[in-house]
Amino acid sequence: MVEKCIHALIPQKYRLLAFNGHPMTDLLYTEKDLVTSLKDYIRAEESKLEQVKKWAQKLDVLSATATQDPEGFLGHPVNAFKLMKRLNTEWGELESLVLKDMSDGFISNLTIQRQYFPNDDDQTGAAKALMRLQDTYRLDTQTISTGELPGEGPMTVEDCFELGKIAYSDADYYHTELWMEQALKQLDGGEESTVDMVTILDYLSYSIYQQGELERALDYTKRLLKLDSAHQRANGNLKYFEYQLAKQKKVEAEEGLKEKEKREREKREASEKKGRPADYLPERRKYEQLCRGEGIKMTPRRQSRMFCRYSDNNRHPLYVLGPVKQEDEWDRPRIIRYHDVLSNSEIEKVKELAKPRLRRATISNPITGVLETAHYRISKSAWLTAYEDPVVDKINQRIEDITGLNVKTAEELQVANYGVGGQYEPHFDFGRKDEPDAFKELGTGNRIATWLIYMSDVPSGGATVFTDVGAAVWPKKGSAVFWYNLFPSGEGDYSTRHAACPVLVGNKWVSNKWIHERGQEFRRRCTLDESD
Repeated sequence: MVEKCIHALIPQKYRLLAFNGHPMTDLLYTEKDLVTSLKDYIRAEESKLEQVKKWAQKLDVLSATATQDPEGFLGHPVNAFKLMKRLNTEWGELESLVLKDMSDGFISNLTIQRQYFPNDDDQTGAAKALMRLQDTYRLDTQTISTGELPGEGPMTVEDCFELGKIAYSDADYYHTELWMEQALKQLDGGEESTVDMVTILDYLSYSIYQQGELERALDYTKRLLKLDSAHQRANGNLKYFEYQLAKQKKVEAEEGLKEKEKREREKREASEKKGRPADYLPERRKYEQLCRGEGIKMTPRRQSRMFCRYSDNNRHPLYVLGPVKQEDEWDRPRIIRYHDVLSNSEIEKVKELAKPRLRRATISNPITGVLETAHYRISKSAWLTAYEDPVVDKINQRIEDITGLNVKTAEELQVANYGVGGQYEPHFDFGRKDEPDAFKELGTGNRIATWLIYMSDVPSGGATVFTDVGAAVWPKKGSAVFWYNLFPSGEGDYSTRHAACPVLVGNKWVSNKWIHERGQEFRRRCTLDESD
């Protein structure tokens, strides 16, 4: 009997991992190579300086002796010859040594490697991923800034300032305030920085003003002007903020009791609403709650009907003597987990085949049906065909044997890697009625079912959550979860709307098989009863 697992979501000591499986691991080795090259350059410069230093020390002793009795010194023919030689030849050689550029090797290597460096968009994406993790898992800036990041120390004032600037460029004043305040706090704590306090206070006061807090914005502006009384923008803001506050107080003074109560109530409501800017995803709060392990809607009564069992899939010859371990994860929609369906060697082989081909994952445009990238799906993926390796063929056959569905009309095995806050926001796997051409090119009908294999354990985050029903399934290496996207009638099951939560710690590998309607006519018979 398979024991029901209880998963703890986030350790109390938050740690963020910002490394993707590919190609970001390559960047680590690129940086290591550059450090080695930089050390070689430093050694070359040190060797050059050592030669110059020895030359200077030798001449220092010689000139001190010579200047005590110049005529006597030059009266010796050897000394006279050597002086001529030094000035004519050796000082020229020294000049060449001093002018010799020892950085050629390092600069050449840096130029070659630069083509693989991240660009501004990559840096902005990484910053947004960090803020996404901050919001999803409710991490405060202090926790992140002083946390133990793999391979790095605490975040510097410059790091916090850069995050605030990126948020500011998106008019995200909520995150601008959070990160500029953290930068200011670290400066106040005595940390040295190339970013000056005036610049931080300038961003901070404006972001606070944009969120409707005039008095706080005014306080930070006054603090800025104490450091730089000639700051043109701050002086203009000071007058404006003071004028607005005076105007506000005058209105309040003229108001009656009812108006005052109404204004106070409006202030409280505005304060409660303050926070992240509104976005396009109406179920954002619910999605993030489930990612944190909160709000899961499984009653004890329903839980009592969930079982673990050994399944032979209606006495399938392969599983009569070696049944597969089956666990109920959810009842409506029915989500089943199959344990130990992939071995470690099979997982490594699939990853080996996929890594060279990993590219930014795409989605099917609901209007055009064209595959394109989307900001709400952040992962890298690759497609593996059955004929390219026996392992892929075996996995496809295993899926058919366990589910009883025909996989010949299914899509190829998709392998995905999530890192750097990688996620896939709430979505449906099947094509809805307003997307009639979603899978038209395939000619195999709609996606009847999804088979999702977890190819890694994830220390924290990375759950698969079903936002409509409040379900959460946690990654377990070697296991697979299966659910039907369509009712037996062929209608879409809207309760299967699901999402891949951001990875907080670790690196998440999955592979999935989308099984289509064609070929299932006698394997999953059509019925009008949607409860079947």
